[in-house]
Amino acid sequence: MAKQNIYVTGAEQGSGKSIIMLAMMDMLAGYAGKIGFFRPIIHESEDKDELIQLIRHRYQIELPYEAMYGCNMEEAQALVDKNKYQELLKRILTKYRALSEQCEHVLCVGPDYSGDNSLFEFDFNAEVANNLGCLIMPVVQGQGRNNLQIVDAVNRLKYALNEFDCDLLASVINGVDPEQIESLRLRFDHNPKSRFPVYIVPAEPSLEKPSMGNIARQLNAEILTGNNQTLNLLVSQYKVAAMQVPGFIEHIESGDLIITPSDRADIILACLMAYTSTNYPQISGLILTGEKDNYQQIMYLLEGLEESPFAVLSVECDTFNASKQIQEVKAQIYSQDERKIATALGLVESNLNFEELKQRLIEQHPTRVTPLMFEYEQVQRAQADQQHIVLPEGIEERILHAAEILLLRNIVKITLLGNVEEIQQKIKKLGLSLESIKIIDPLTSELRELYAEEYHEMRKEKGVTYDMAFDTLSDVSYFGTMMIHMGHADGMVSGSIHTTQHTIRPAFQIIKTKPETSIVSSVFFMCLEDRVLVYGDCAVNPNPNAQELADIAISSAQTAEMYNISPRIAMLSYSTGESGKGEAVDKVRQAVKLAKKQRPDLKLEGPMQYDAAVDMGVAKTKLPDSEVAGHANVFIFPDLNTGNNTYKAVQRSSGAVAIGPILQGLNKPVNDLSRGCTITDIVNTVVMTAIQAQSKTDNPET
Repeated sequence: MAKQNIYVTGAEQGSGKSIIMLAMMDMLAGYAGKIGFFRPIIHESEDKDELIQLIRHRYQIELPYEAMYGCNMEEAQALVDKNKYQELLKRILTKYRALSEQCEHVLCVGPDYSGDNSLFEFDFNAEVANNLGCLIMPVVQGQGRNNLQIVDAVNRLKYALNEFDCDLLASVINGVDPEQIESLRLRFDHNPKSRFPVYIVPAEPSLEKPSMGNIARQLNAEILTGNNQTLNLLVSQYKVAAMQVPGFIEHIESGDLIITPSDRADIILACLMAYTSTNYPQISGLILTGEKDNYQQIMYLLEGLEESPFAVLSVECDTFNASKQIQEVKAQIYSQDERKIATALGLVESNLNFEELKQRLIEQHPTRVTPLMFEYEQVQRAQADQQHIVLPEGIEERILHAAEILLLRNIVKITLLGNVEEIQQKIKKLGLSLESIKIIDPLTSELRELYAEEYHEMRKEKGVTYDMAFDTLSDVSYFGTMMIHMGHADGMVSGSIHTTQHTIRPAFQIIKTKPETSIVSSVFFMCLEDRVLVYGDCAVNPNPNAQELADIAISSAQTAEMYNISPRIAMLSYSTGESGKGEAVDKVRQAVKLAKKQRPDLKLEGPMQYDAAVDMGVAKTKLPDSEVAGHANVFIFPDLNTGNNTYKAVQRSSGAVAIGPILQGLNKPVNDLSRGCTITDIVNTVVMTAIQAQSKTDNPET
C-alpha cells in the first residue's frame, strides 16, 4: 500500500473518535512495518496523554513520547494569544514531519474539543490535516439524535470539507441508535468510488459507561486495592451511602459505584459482604472520601483478602464534591482495558469496510502543497547542506532580524557587509542574538585589494583601471558579488534598501549568465492555499522576444525542478491554441516551438489563456487533448506588464504568499528583495537562495 497518512478528528464535541482511531490503527498495523501515531495538540496534565499511552502500549511503538505530539494546549493557546497562529502550525508540522520520516504510515488524531476554545474546532483540524498532507476522516456524533438531525450534521460537515478543500478518506457517523441504522444506510453511500463515503457505527452502551480505571485517573484517586480486572469493571450508576446498613443494602444494584466517607466502616464491610452473597447484585467499586486516617484497619482487612472483589479508591475531597466530580468523568479507553478495546474493535470492524478504505488509501494521492508545507520542505533542504549567504545591507533592521532567525534555526551561514561598529551597535540596540555573525566592512577589508585586482582583470577591456576597480569595490553590492565570484560566499540577497539595478548590475558584470542561457529572468513562487505555482517573468524583462521567452520558460522549468515541483508549463497569451492571430500571440507560438526544440522532454504547451491553463472544465473545451491545460503549475507571461500585474492581482485577491523574485540564468545565485519586504520575505528569499547555491554549476563563466 502506498504511503498515505490519515487524520482522524471529531467533527464536533462528543463524537467518540477514539474507537474509530483504534480500528484504523489496527488496520494500518496489519499493512505496514513501522507505524507512527501523532497528536497535534494534547491537554496538559500530570499524566501523559491517554491516547498516546494507549497506542504506545498496544502497538509497542518505541518512539519517544515527546515525538508523538506537536505541543500542549497551554503552549498552543499562548501562541494564538500572541497572534502567532502560523508559528503554532509550523511547530506541529515540524514535529509531524520528523515523526513521519521514521514511519511507513502515521495515524494522526485531532485534539479534543474543549468548551468554547477555538483551537479545537473542526476548522483547525481541517487546516492541520491539509498542512500535514493527510487524508481526513471526520467523525460525526450520532448519539441522541434523530435522523433529521444526523443528516443536518453530515451536510454541515460536507460544507466544511468543501470549504477547506480537504482530501477525504471517509466520514463516520458514530453512536447511532440501532433502530435508525437501516434508514441512514439507505440515505448515505460508502462506495469507495463515492466522493463523500459515509460509514455508520451503532451505539454500544458498554462503551459509553466509565470504568473504575477511568474514575481513578480522572479524579486522580489513590487506588487502595484493585487490579486490571477490577479497574476495568464498568460503572452503570453511582450511589452515595448515607443510610444505615439495612436501608443501604436494599438499594444496591449491579454495576453501582458506592461513594461513602472513609469513617463509615459499616458501609465498607456491608459492600464486601454483599459482593460475596448470592442474594445481592455485585457492585463495580467503592470510593472513600475525606481523611485517610479513618480507614487504616479497613485497609488491613482488605490486604488480607486473597482476591480483591472490586477496586477501592480514595479521594481527599468530601462526599458531595466527589459526587459532582464523578458526574464529569468521561468513558475513555486506556491501555489496560482489554475488554473495552476488544468491544470497540469488534464494533467498528463489523461496520466499516476496511477493504474499501484500503482501496481509497491506495487510490487517493493528494497533490496539495500548502505554503507551510512548501516553506518547511525548503528550510529542511537548506539546513541539510548549509550554504554561506552574504547580506550587503547589514545596517538594515529587517536584515538583522532575519539574520537572527536564520542563524537560530541553523539554516545558513551569514556574512553582513557594512561598518562593523555601526552594525554591532544596531544589533545591541535591537537586543538580537548575533554574537557569532561575521561582519565585513568593504572599506577596510583586506579582501578589497584582492577583489579589485580580479575585477580589474575581468573589466580592463571595458576601460576599467585598477584604481577604478578599487573604488568600485567600496560598494557593498560589488563587494558581495565578488565574494561569490571568488568562492568566499555561495549566494547573495540584497534590495531591501537598494534598487533592483544596484543589486543585479554587478551580477551581470561579474557572475554572468550560464552558457546555455541568453537572458537573466525571474520567477515568483505563488503559494496558494493548496498548491504552489511558478510565475515567470514578473520582475526583470519588459518585452522578451520569442527566443528570450523560450529561455525564460526553460529556466523556469529548471527552477521549479530545483524546488521539487514537476513542471507543467503554460505559455500564456490572450488566445488559446490556433484560434488567435496577431504579433503578440505569434511571438508566444514561436517561443513554444523554440522551447520544445531545446527541451523536447518538457511538458510545455501554448499559447493558452490563464483559465484554460488552470481550469479542467475550460481545458476540456479548448484543449481537450492537452496534458498541460487544466494542470499547469508553471506560467510564462508574454511580457512584464502582464506578469507583474497578474502576480500582484493574485497575491492581493487570494491572499497568496509570493516568494521572489528569484533570479535565474546566473552562474551563481544573487536575488533581489523588494524595498517593502518583510522579515519573513527576507528569510524565505535567503532560504531559496541557499537551495539555488546547493545546485552548483561546473559551467565556465562567460
